[in-house]
Amino acid sequence: MADSWDGSFDHGSQSDDSHLFDRFHIEPIYDAFICPLTKQVMRDPVSLENGQTFDREAIEKWFKECKESGRKLICPITLTELRTTDLNPSIALRNTIEEWNARNEAAQLDMARRSLYVGNAETEILQALKFIQHLCQNNPSTRHVVRNAELIPMIVDVLKSSSRRVRCKALEILRVVVEEDDDNKEILAEGDTVRTIVKFLSHEQSKEREEATYLLYELSKSETLSEKIGSVNGAILILVGMASSKSENVLTVEKADKTLKNLEKCENNVKQMADYGKLQPLLTLILEGPPETKLSMAVYLGELVLNNDMKLFVAKTVGSSLINLMRVGNMPSREAALKALNQISSFEASAKVLIEAGILLPLVKDLFTVGAQQLPIRLKEVSATILANIVNSGSDFESIPVGPDHQTLVSEDIVHNLLHLISNTGPQIECQLIQVLVGLTSSLATVLSVVSAVKSSGATISLVQFIEVPQKDLRAASVKLLKNLSPHMGQELAECIRGPSGQLGGLVKIITENISITEEQAAAAGLLADLPERDMGLTRQMLDEGAFQLVISRVARIRQGETRGNRFMTPYLEGLVRVLARITFVLADEPDAVAFCQEQNLASVFTELLQAAGLDNVQMVSAIALENLSHECKNLTRLPELPSPGLCVSIFQCFSKKPVTTGLCRVHRGTCSLKETFCLLEGQALEKLVANLDHTNEKVVEASLAAMSTLLEDELDIENGVSVLCEAEAIRPILDVLIEKRTETLMRRAVWVVERLLRTDDIAYEVSGDPNVSTALVDAFQHGDYRTRQIAEHALKHVDKIPNFSGIFPNLGQ
Repeated sequence: MADSWDGSFDHGSQSDDSHLFDRFHIEPIYDAFICPLTKQVMRDPVSLENGQTFDREAIEKWFKECKESGRKLICPITLTELRTTDLNPSIALRNTIEEWNARNEAAQLDMARRSLYVGNAETEILQALKFIQHLCQNNPSTRHVVRNAELIPMIVDVLKSSSRRVRCKALEILRVVVEEDDDNKEILAEGDTVRTIVKFLSHEQSKEREEATYLLYELSKSETLSEKIGSVNGAILILVGMASSKSENVLTVEKADKTLKNLEKCENNVKQMADYGKLQPLLTLILEGPPETKLSMAVYLGELVLNNDMKLFVAKTVGSSLINLMRVGNMPSREAALKALNQISSFEASAKVLIEAGILLPLVKDLFTVGAQQLPIRLKEVSATILANIVNSGSDFESIPVGPDHQTLVSEDIVHNLLHLISNTGPQIECQLIQVLVGLTSSLATVLSVVSAVKSSGATISLVQFIEVPQKDLRAASVKLLKNLSPHMGQELAECIRGPSGQLGGLVKIITENISITEEQAAAAGLLADLPERDMGLTRQMLDEGAFQLVISRVARIRQGETRGNRFMTPYLEGLVRVLARITFVLADEPDAVAFCQEQNLASVFTELLQAAGLDNVQMVSAIALENLSHECKNLTRLPELPSPGLCVSIFQCFSKKPVTTGLCRVHRGTCSLKETFCLLEGQALEKLVANLDHTNEKVVEASLAAMSTLLEDELDIENGVSVLCEAEAIRPILDVLIEKRTETLMRRAVWVVERLLRTDDIAYEVSGDPNVSTALVDAFQHGDYRTRQIAEHALKHVDKIPNFSGIFPNLGQ
């Protein structure tokens, strides 16, 4: 007769841990309870015709093997042949075994209860856990026994054990105990147990994470517990991370994913999953859920913060559904759909998906509809924001119909309607509608249509007035719009901006108001720079109001590093320099402009900016300004006062001697300086212009060459001008510009300069041996415009490539 307490779950051998329970009185196993075939306690004892008793399952298997092998049907104990396979239930023995099992399990459960304390030895706790595991797995119906014995809270308690083996085993046993047993799940979930289990998901030991995941999966099968799991802070976040992990055990990842699937039964869990980037459950409810759920999920979608990949995924998955909801739903549904569409339309790729899904037509209809069906202003603002997002996607809006008569967004009546709304709504919707026009005017394909509509609507003054509104967003949007319009309607804008009632002061204030540089400031500087540079009235007003002085100070702060640089630095500085350069276009007519340039040493400022590396437009505009200043030099240079001749000299010319003066400018024949007369020979201006002839940007080269050519004008000493260029080592770079023929304009300018250089015999002699220069001049002579061909002919004469008696052209004018 066996005497092990735990023989009921390990009949093959006596447990090494049985000595731990020797002090408890457990009924021994009687030999009559053991099946001769399995050596296990019988569950359903039956007798053969010869009185031998076996477990029903075991003897039926024996009979089957005999039949399949063709052997005679014999008793496995006596080996005597049997006449029948009839089995007689041993009811009395079965009842006795069941009573013995009940008494034995009760005693063993009592031993387990005594062992399940954190302070006990690890081996004792593990032995108790193993017994409970066997009890539940061997007979699932006995899970209620564990529940009734109040073992579940005790197993939960040992999760606090310092032993990793105990904790892992406890998690495993809890999973076994709650499998397919809702009552046990409810008991397990009492108190903070679910929170404790969730904590194991973040443990370093993979085995504990694995067991905790398996247990949560079992618990998540209950809808009530799904909600409780989701309510634990961080539970869904950790599960989402595990389900998408590349380093976790594959089975653990699978269980985490299945757990999340179960948790989807609760809407709050679905929202949490969306918060953590798992959007599909929420999108599925928008597509397939009942109306109330669709509305709830759409509202939540509009509140989420999505990255661009998510926006594109959402647009592809539910974009059409949201557009349909916006079109035909009730007001709450339309509001939810609009807010969700606003969220996902802000990414260019997702905006294009929405365009393909047909968002433009209902969107424009919502904006323009008046009467009973019109949207509240707050929702029209959302519609305008969506439209602004859509327009910035860069699609072909000239071909997408948005009206009943196949109008497009850039059709005149549609733009007129937008302008009308801008003039008759509040600041927030005005801002978004102006952003729509900003998007349309940012494209070369649509800007001219908008310009035409703005002109025909007479809305220019209204748009310019937004420069001085107190709302910064609205002001910034209007400045960006005006900047986009300015290259195409600069004169109209200049007329509105200047004058006593104009917005010039507001525009200058925007340009100079911050320490850091904003997008609005860059746009404002660009707008002012785009206005016609020869508009005397605007330049005069800027001079009178101190605008140029403010611009100079901002340029200086940037060059000295006092202004923080950012992505708007380049367009801002370019705009400032262009604004500053406009004063050089009115020097001949504005003495005050000349005085200002002298006081501020503007020629020196532009000379320094010639070396603004990486800022091609700044270099080009600086060279143009220096050209304008240099043109004025001949009018500012003080010529020396010569002494009047004496009586003898006036009578006898042979006694006259030409006076000699020193310290004069060789080109302008007078007293020059960079500050007072803007002479390029001073302050290294010429050397920096020469350096720019090697620039990769042909516009910089063209402007620099034009500035240098002012030293060779007819009113000046051309011979000395050539000498100065020689000393500055400019001849070879100038010839290279001619040879390269990068643009028609450059070629014309280079031919003009080279012809003047070749008037010097030494240079003509040197150049005559350079076939590349001759070829370039011949090409200009053959293919240039009338004036260029004339000049090229004279240049070729200088190098003896064309005879001097050529009469192809009339006399060359200067």
